[in-house]
Amino acid sequence: MKRQFFSILSAATVLLAAAGITACQGNQFKIEGNITDAQDSVLYLENMALDGPQKVDSATLAADGSFAFSQAAPTEAPEFYRLRIGQQIINFAVDSVETITVKAAYPTMASDYTIEGGESNATIKQLAIMQQQLQARARQVVYAPDLSAKAVGDSVLSMVNAYKQQVMNDFIYKEPMKASSYFALFQGIIVGNSYMMIFDPRRDIDDSKPFSAVATSWDILYPKSLRGENLHNIAIEAMKTKRIVQAESEGLTIDADKVKEADIIDIVLTDNKGVTRRLTDLKGKVVLLDFHIFGAEGSAARILALRELYNKYHDRGLEIYQVSLDEDDHFWKTQTAALPWISVRDAAGSGTQAYLYQAQSLPIDYIVSRDNIVVKGPRQIKDLESDIASQL
Repeated sequence: MKRQFFSILSAATVLLAAAGITACQGNQFKIEGNITDAQDSVLYLENMALDGPQKVDSATLAADGSFAFSQAAPTEAPEFYRLRIGQQIINFAVDSVETITVKAAYPTMASDYTIEGGESNATIKQLAIMQQQLQARARQVVYAPDLSAKAVGDSVLSMVNAYKQQVMNDFIYKEPMKASSYFALFQGIIVGNSYMMIFDPRRDIDDSKPFSAVATSWDILYPKSLRGENLHNIAIEAMKTKRIVQAESEGLTIDADKVKEADIIDIVLTDNKGVTRRLTDLKGKVVLLDFHIFGAEGSAARILALRELYNKYHDRGLEIYQVSLDEDDHFWKTQTAALPWISVRDAAGSGTQAYLYQAQSLPIDYIVSRDNIVVKGPRQIKDLESDIASQL
């Protein structure tokens, strides 16, 4: 079920929005450890739900600070939790059935702790500490006696923009599929008496891009998960709002239901003729996004099968955007010279574009709708031809 844009964003005031995930009651994850110097304090385990943190368990700490909680493990997508004593918080993600171990001391547990278990939790800790440092710098500016209100606002915004660029470049765009990237999208700071989202598509339309990147990756890894749907809603509604505002400023009216934008991780690579080809430029066509190695066994037979598909459906609106991961540029150009579709090569060698699309074994395909939305990934494609035909 889709939720309204503003209700989704309002959940960011609790630092992380998350939709409920159906869990298998038979499988459990465990969070355990020690938080010292907190005898008789109540430690809460809270699930970060879309409507705010939900208490799921608690324990009064003894002298050694030991604790252990168990909860149903997520089965559809990573789930997010936090440990809290007062305002001291440790965020973590649960990917599957696992044991996570936390060690800390109160009252510095939010910034000085160790965590083991969960592939993204070390990165989540890094992001949380970076956020705390940003908060401290912003607080210094807000309470500087010699700065005007405008100077404070400009300075804080400059800090936030620099932080955004660092997080997008070093975390989100490098690994959009990770729970840590999802976590990063919902960070925020307190400015004066107001909560400010770091990524806020209502304030900056470009912020819809990292939301779309993470949403597309999550669609591929966790199809139809509510988290991915939430991210899509935020990005799409932001774009609708921008288009409507622009139209109104020009004295026009526009139907919000007709405003759509790309909802895909874009690929921009040079084809075998030296022309820059952008995946999103194919909007209006049904696209078979194919990752391929021409030097691999079985390549020739696969290319013949793709030729049959292309010849049969191209006139009805099918295009093939094929990304080669071959290391030899000359070999690739020779192999693709006679192909009628778009042939590009990931010159990074390590398969940067394939990594973003979780193409861990090749060849692998994705079907992109006419609206630039990945509608089927390798896990959902059962019959390639019929799945393509259903989109035409």
